Amino acid sequence: MIDHLTDESLRSNTLYYGDCLDWMRNWEDASVDLIYLDPPFNSNANYNIIFGTENGIPAQLRAFQDTWTWDATAQSRVDALSRATAHPAINAVRALYSLLGPSGMLAYISYMGERLAEMRRLLKSTGSIYLHCDSTAIHYLKVLMDGIYGTHNYLNDVVWRRATSHNDANRYGRITDHILYFAKDRSQFYWDGDAIRIERSASDAERSYSRTDDFGRYRSDNLTGAGTSDGESGRVWSGYDPTARGRHWAPPRNRGYARFIDEHFISGYRQIEGVLDRLDALDNAGLIQHPTTGYWPGLKRYAAADQGTPPQDLILAPMGFTNFSEWGGNVEYRGYPTQMRFELVERLISASSSEGGIVLDPFCGGGTTVVAAEKVRRRWVGIDISAQMIDIAADRLNVQTGTTFPIQGIPTSISSARRFAQTSPLDFEAWAITRIPGLVPNEVRTGDHGIDGRGRLLQMPDEGASDLVIAQVKGGAFVLGQLRDFLHTVQREEAALGVFITVSQVNSREARAECARQGQVSFGAYNYPKVQLWSIEDLFEENPRLPSLPPLADPYTGRPMQGRLGRT
Repeated sequence: MIDHLTDESLRSNTLYYGDCLDWMRNWEDASVDLIYLDPPFNSNANYNIIFGTENGIPAQLRAFQDTWTWDATAQSRVDALSRATAHPAINAVRALYSLLGPSGMLAYISYMGERLAEMRRLLKSTGSIYLHCDSTAIHYLKVLMDGIYGTHNYLNDVVWRRATSHNDANRYGRITDHILYFAKDRSQFYWDGDAIRIERSASDAERSYSRTDDFGRYRSDNLTGAGTSDGESGRVWSGYDPTARGRHWAPPRNRGYARFIDEHFISGYRQIEGVLDRLDALDNAGLIQHPTTGYWPGLKRYAAADQGTPPQDLILAPMGFTNFSEWGGNVEYRGYPTQMRFELVERLISASSSEGGIVLDPFCGGGTTVVAAEKVRRRWVGIDISAQMIDIAADRLNVQTGTTFPIQGIPTSISSARRFAQTSPLDFEAWAITRIPGLVPNEVRTGDHGIDGRGRLLQMPDEGASDLVIAQVKGGAFVLGQLRDFLHTVQREEAALGVFITVSQVNSREARAECARQGQVSFGAYNYPKVQLWSIEDLFEENPRLPSLPPLADPYTGRPMQGRLGRT
């Protein structure tokens, strides 16, 4: 929960730390223009594991154990949704319960059902939502979104090729992902496909428009449409009978190429009502090409009017990570699991929101969506349950914009940190671990055998065969017995180093003596305490202090960590 916070209103251009459900429940209806989400359910992510089967169905993808495991919490969530007569997810959850039974997949679907319903409430009537997922759960999510958003508001299942090839044993290589696209209200949602048309290359334009005249390159295009007509469009014109060919006349009328004709050849062309009158006007302007041999006339369609290829629901270009030359340097790829392609997200945002609109990413990860929204001049809101991901997103924004954006949900003072420890102890533990660059919280948050976080050294100590660093967090008053238990954990795990983290500074002589007796570990010319005490209070001193540790590897890339204090 987020009850350690004092301000829970929606603020644009802000990152939020915590469960997106908790945050969204506090925000007003119809406050967001566009939602893009890539929930952590990608079987290719290195922190997700498919394990076991239940009733012959793949059991689950595991990212946060308490979310994707069928347990009492999942059962309670499904029971509540199944009884909530007015909840938009009720029918989908009931139907999937009958299909899947108690399973990890149903635990995940019910988890998403709660959140997708809140997202629908937050969308404006002109808004829309993109949900990005791989093939593992996309068909279940489609059923869920049909229930919440309505089948009549379904727009697309966009398939994009995220890689050129993949070697999967005993099956076809999985190289595509899916993006479900729904409108809040199909009758009025915002769409600007022209904003993301793909411009033709010069060589392609030359091939497609192979003829030339005084105005430029052109090609002969069809003047008819399929099927016959009993009206004016089916009548004979200039000796040509469209009905005899099973067709009807269809000259450009109001939009697109008609505007081009109006601007460059026939002023007032779009106001001409009659089909045959439009054909006469085109012919008089020399825009109809009559055959010297053969039977059928064609419309001159000029390359100058080509606005490029409109967006399609199959994206074949893998859209790799770009170097952002206009932003100053190769800063997109960060190496963390499931990072999204910037160009793809940028195109989705540009097509489905106007400049200044608010874009929400409730699972923002390392910040691709919020950075893309910032680049195309949209306002944005990013939420993530991982403090480390919030740090990465904030760093990317800072690098690419030179601006430090506010973060809600992360303590900004020792007093708010103490409140955090009291009201959300497990979240506090995870946040405290990520204040030390190079450490990552445990996936298992209960029954962790005395380890709340761990990291890896970049080099082995002079003596010993372990590169493991472990940490334990205590949110309450200091207890000497807890420190002694942690010392046994360091010994049991054969860890190179250990950090015992408390909220307030520990001034106990006995505690310091216990740590001193553990000795030091040598790394070349430098010595480090085998076990040391560190507090969140140290983080909020006028001169903040971090534990004294040798260089650690980035927990997501294995590369050297950039030395920095945890973001506050």
